[in-house]
Amino acid sequence: MTVSARLAELGIELPPVAAPVAAYVPAVRHGDLVYTSGQLPMVSGALPATGKVGEGHGLVPASDAQSYARQSALNALAAAAAIVDGVDNITGVLKLTGFVASVPEFTGQPGVINGASVVFGEIFGDAGVHARSAVGVPVLPLDAPVEVEVVFTVA
Repeated sequence: MTVSARLAELGIELPPVAAPVAAYVPAVRHGDLVYTSGQLPMVSGALPATGKVGEGHGLVPASDAQSYARQSALNALAAAAAIVDGVDNITGVLKLTGFVASVPEFTGQPGVINGASVVFGEIFGDAGVHARSAVGVPVLPLDAPVEVEVVFTVA
């Protein structure tokens, strides 16, 4: 099954490629790999939430942040697809690095970044199995709660 067919089966429509917020490009191809720049959970050009992930009043709940990691992953896939003439030229996921802006006592970064890992597994099956890092940071661009970088394999 092609990646585009699998996306359709899952009811997933890739978003438009998010515009860079500084002097860089969303993705770069090198040989049979595509490296994405950090992708925020942009939806229609805006962040769905801002702030730190944690438990308590005024913080972004981990379950919400997990869905934002999923959106960031789809944004990364869109960025990669844009430079390789379509999503069907992407063959898998090699490495995922996830950043979670979180309060110091929050230690659930791996669970948050699972939002990205799970959607890649749904889309690519065995080819979506990847190496991964999930890192807690004090702040991310635009005060986003999550950001992901992905290395995709391509045909």
